[in-house]
Amino acid sequence: MMIMIRSIIRPEKADAVLAALMDAGFPAVTKYAVAGRGKQRGIKIGEVTYDELPKVMLMSVVNAADKDFVIQTVMDTARTKGKGAFGDGKIFVSEVEEAYTISSGAKEAAASEGVPA
Repeated sequence: MMIMIRSIIRPEKADAVLAALMDAGFPAVTKYAVAGRGKQRGIKIGEVTYDELPKVMLMSVVNAADKDFVIQTVMDTARTKGKGAFGDGKIFVSEVEEAYTISSGAKEAAASEGVPA
């Protein structure tokens, strides 16, 4: 089975997370600039409320066996101040039924099905 991991993180942590994933053997990542807010509903500075904050979303598809390792790598690298802080981000995990390589047209299946992912 293949797993899609979407990590929404602080922009200043993106390069470090990408480097950590590369060093760990997971170079395939799609990076998006996004904006949003979490439970804290943005941030208020003086009289101005910023209800959408800039973030980066990293999307990666990995084998299910690697899921926990990749999630821990992202968490360890994206967390601020050792224990973390509001706004550090969120990770979403979902199953991937199928994936296709556009250039070859090849269907990729999970390693558990006997075909390399």
